[in-house]
Amino acid sequence: VQLVESGGGSVQAGGSLRLSCATSGRFYPAHCMAWFRQAPGKEREAVASIVSDTKETTYADYAKGRFTISQERGKNTLYLQMNVLKPEDTAIYYCAANPYWSDLCGLGADFSYWGQGTQVTVSS
Repeated sequence: VQLVESGGGSVQAGGSLRLSCATSGRFYPAHCMAWFRQAPGKEREAVASIVSDTKETTYADYAKGRFTISQERGKNTLYLQMNVLKPEDTAIYYCAANPYWSDLCGLGADFSYWGQGTQVTVSS
């Protein structure tokens, strides 16, 4: 299983970005994927998660109402639409996956596979 993020960049506060995570390898129909981020000098934190078959989503409080996680059926491509971006959203954003199960899918789940990350920089 491989995960490759793209779509990061530099935007001004209030702007939008859409991150993508392309996947390869075997995924069971029911699996769990998520976005995480890590800002300089801070620990990695969960942004949002999604269960592939039910489309159940979970968001960190700071992401609610501004970010939307989604998944393209069939390709398992994961997306994160980020709107009304703030300077504090500056971080490296990572895609994560548990390809073989969806039990306990959520922000606190342990993920087996990770992408290399994509940088998001928001200027004021």
